[in-house]
Amino acid sequence: MEWSVVVPAKRLAVAKTRLAPLTAAAPGRHGDLHADLVLALLADTVTAALAVADGDVVVTDVVVVTDDARAAAVVSGLGARTVGDEPDRGLNPALTHGARAARTAAVAALSSDLPALRPAELAAALRAAEGTGRALVTDAAGTGTTLLAARDGDLLPRFGAGSAAAHTADGALPLPGDWPGLRRDVDTEADLVAAVRLGVGRHTAALLPRLPSSIPQR
Repeated sequence: MEWSVVVPAKRLAVAKTRLAPLTAAAPGRHGDLHADLVLALLADTVTAALAVADGDVVVTDVVVVTDDARAAAVVSGLGARTVGDEPDRGLNPALTHGARAARTAAVAALSSDLPALRPAELAAALRAAEGTGRALVTDAAGTGTTLLAARDGDLLPRFGAGSAAAHTADGALPLPGDWPGLRRDVDTEADLVAAVRLGVGRHTAALLPRLPSSIPQR
C-alpha cells in the first residue's frame, strides 16, 4: 500500500516552547538555537518518513503543512512537499488541510518532533494500520498521539491534550507495536535526553554539541 504522510510544522517562533529554557541555557550560543533545534527535530522526522520503502509498505508522499519559510525550505530540500497552513486555525484543521492535499488514498498524520524515528518502525506501524479503518500510535506516556492513520484518508484528527483517548473514543484503534522511536516525541529536555539515548537522526545529532551538558552527545 502507498501512503501519504502529513507533518505539521508551526512557525518557529511559537514552536516547542517547553524546550526554550534548554536552548536559552546553552553556553556560548550563537544564532537562533531554539529555531535550529525545532528544525532539526522536524528534519529527522521527515527524513525517516521519506525513507519508508519496506516491501508492501511505501511512503510515496510527505506533505509538510507550514507557513514558516525556513521550515518549508528545509523539508523541501529533503524531498517533501509543502502546503501553506491556509486554515490557520490550529493543529487539527492544518492536518485536515494537509490530508486533502495528499496524493494517495491512505494518509497518516505524523508528529513533527520524532528525532529517533526509524523508517522500519513507521513502516511496521503503517502495515499494522492497513487492517483497520483508522489507527493510532500513542506516545511514550500513553496519553498523546504520535501517528494517526486512515486507509481512506479521513483522519478526523483530535490532537491536543488527551488525544489518545479522544482518538480511541472516536473509533481509532490503538496499535500495540514496540516502536520506541515512533513513540518518543520531544516536548521537554527529559524527552530529548530519552530520544538521544535511543539514537537520533543526523540533523539532531549535529546540534547536540551546541546544547547544555545535561544533554548526552549520544
